[in-house]
Amino acid sequence: MWWFAKAERRWFDKRERKEVWDEEIQWPIGDIEAAHRIRDICRSAVDSAEKRAAAGDHPEREKSHADRYERAAKAAMQIAIKISDDLLRDSSVRQIVNLCVTANDLKTARILFRAIQAVSIREDVLNEHPMLRQ
Repeated sequence: MWWFAKAERRWFDKRERKEVWDEEIQWPIGDIEAAHRIRDICRSAVDSAEKRAAAGDHPEREKSHADRYERAAKAAMQIAIKISDDLLRDSSVRQIVNLCVTANDLKTARILFRAIQAVSIREDVLNEHPMLRQ
C-alpha cells in the first residue's frame, strides 16, 4: 500500500514541477558541467519545442509549451555564454540551435548559428538544417 500513498501524493500535489533549467547553479561551474547541463536542458525541452512547432499559426493552443521552450532556451543560452572553451561552447550552441529549429524558431536559430565559430560544427549544422543558409 505504500506505493498507493506515493502515487496519490503525486496525483494531488498541485505544485509545479521543477524543471532542469530552473535549478539554481552554484557558480563557478566547469565548462564540461555547463555543457552537460545545456544538453540536459535541450533534451528536457524538446517535447515542448515540438508542440510549439506543431501549433503553427495558432500559438495560443500550445502557449504553455511555447513558454516552457522559451524558458529552457533562454537558460541554455545564459549558460553557454559563460563557457570559456571555444569548441565546447560551439558544441553546446549547436544543441541549442537544434532545439530552436525543432521549435520552428528560425530567427533565434539563425542568430545562434552565427555565433558558432568552429567551421566543422557550422558545416554539420548546415548539413542538418539547410534552412539556416543565408
